[in-house]
Amino acid sequence: MNRESIHVFIEPGVCGFCCQVEAKRLDKQRALIEIKGSRCELVQKLAGDIKEVTLHDVFTRQTVNPVFKAAEKAGCHLTCPVPVAVLKAAEVALELALPSKVRISFEPADNKEEK
Repeated sequence: MNRESIHVFIEPGVCGFCCQVEAKRLDKQRALIEIKGSRCELVQKLAGDIKEVTLHDVFTRQTVNPVFKAAEKAGCHLTCPVPVAVLKAAEVALELALPSKVRISFEPADNKEEK
């Protein structure tokens, strides 16, 4: 896998607004970010504000992280997975993580009583 250009596909859930994130490594400290394919107006706003993620951004806590701040400014839902996908794609492009599936799924609870 070419780790200098990373492609992530996001299926956000019930809203149905799937999208893609592409992260291209510019140098050891910066990744170019492109969010594309979403019909969600809020994610489109986010895409307009996030063009680059730096090494520093990847390690900045959530309350002051520029990706999360941009998501808040765009009005993204608190549980929207796109901002996390942006950071995960940047991590891989910057060779800070290996590409691996990330998954949140709802499973039916086992209603059987324990004996």
